[in-house]
Amino acid sequence: MSKGSTDPTAKAVSWLLEEEQPAVRFRTLTELLGRKESDPEVRDARERILVTGWAAEILSKRSSSRGWGDGNSTYVPKYTSTNWMMLVLSELGVTRSDPDVRDACEYWMDDMGTNDGGLGGNSKGTPHYCVAANQARAVIRMGYADDRRVRRTLEWLTETAHPHGGWSCWGMGRNLDSWEALSAFAVYPRSRWTSSMRSAVEKGAEFFLSRELHRQGDPYKPWYRTHFPVHYYYDLLVGLDLLTTLGYAGDPRMNHALTWLRSRRRPGGIWNLDAVHPDLEGAVARWFAAHPNRRPTPFALEKAGRPSKMITLRALKVLAAADHAKSGSREAS
Repeated sequence: MSKGSTDPTAKAVSWLLEEEQPAVRFRTLTELLGRKESDPEVRDARERILVTGWAAEILSKRSSSRGWGDGNSTYVPKYTSTNWMMLVLSELGVTRSDPDVRDACEYWMDDMGTNDGGLGGNSKGTPHYCVAANQARAVIRMGYADDRRVRRTLEWLTETAHPHGGWSCWGMGRNLDSWEALSAFAVYPRSRWTSSMRSAVEKGAEFFLSRELHRQGDPYKPWYRTHFPVHYYYDLLVGLDLLTTLGYAGDPRMNHALTWLRSRRRPGGIWNLDAVHPDLEGAVARWFAAHPNRRPTPFALEKAGRPSKMITLRALKVLAAADHAKSGSREAS
């Protein structure tokens, strides 16, 4: 892949491999180019994640040795306190192997533990769906797949899944916005899935596919905009990333979302960051207008409306999986 290549994907990958953001470089090497953890370039990128770039900046802004914010809560204020910073860090390749990250993880899990030994609990120790699933996904990525608290959380998510597939957040009934449980299972090693977990994931994936990742009530504009950090929101790239990771890249019901993703590609083979949460529309905008003191503080690594390395990385992963599935289908026929 030469720097002078005119292939848009090659140009985009070269951009992602630039050394100024080692977290993006690390994930590009491993997730797009298939390099092993033992590869010298991979090792170098991983080591530099804690030295320079987004993750290093976030870690340097802790208000204590373990967390962010005023110390009164790991969850509020949104989106600048510990919970939200940890969700972002989990996307940047940091792991518990670093003592500072491990301390932050333990502080976060202890503070948001549940009465039954799981994660994502409120002040009374009761698990909340999207909080628990997001926290489980993050700490799995940070090296806690074997932790009993993670296991209990995944068991609880399995137990609370809708019998016909999907989950419900805030008692709204199963819906596409409730994607977080599938994302936790997507990063949990398949060898550790129980038969009940496998069934819940398969039914959950079918729920999304049967709606082609977008059919739920009236069209909702934020679903057609790319975001990072995602927090607990849904958009079509979230759905595509999730379903391709779970192995459904070849399902034809992904085509609507894939066509949309390809249409969003910019010159040079990259994608923009379309918006930063809270990205308000309809009833959500009206609710925040009526409760201005509850409006979150936006947090972003990149500028909305500008080329985004995080969005481009995820988009290229999705399209690579879709192309691979399509190629495999042709060979099988």
